[in-house]
Amino acid sequence: MSSSILNVTFDCLDAASIAQFWSAVTGWPWSKQEMPGNPFWVVGEPGRAGPRLVFVNVPEAKQGKNRVHLDIVPDGSQTEELARLKALGARVMDDRRHTSPGGWVVLADPEGNEFDLETDE
Repeated sequence: MSSSILNVTFDCLDAASIAQFWSAVTGWPWSKQEMPGNPFWVVGEPGRAGPRLVFVNVPEAKQGKNRVHLDIVPDGSQTEELARLKALGARVMDDRRHTSPGGWVVLADPEGNEFDLETDE
């Protein structure tokens, strides 16, 4: 027996806006889901077998560094994708493109959740 990953879930102060950010990053649609007393937002292709991104509202702000993060790969130029992500509201936390072969850029979404933009090479 084994298990599959259904969701990668983010706790958020404003789940709807962070879902919209990640929808723009991935190009995947986003939708609000209703559960009694606990609405949440899903970013993912309907009917797709892969993991979805899920965003839930919580009362407390993010504290400290993420223990889990997403690595994303641009469809084209890493430099162009970095500019696009910054225009969407991402912040550069650390630029590691020049410190190792195939370097990456550590970014944070508008609520501070870190993610890596990998090289396009």
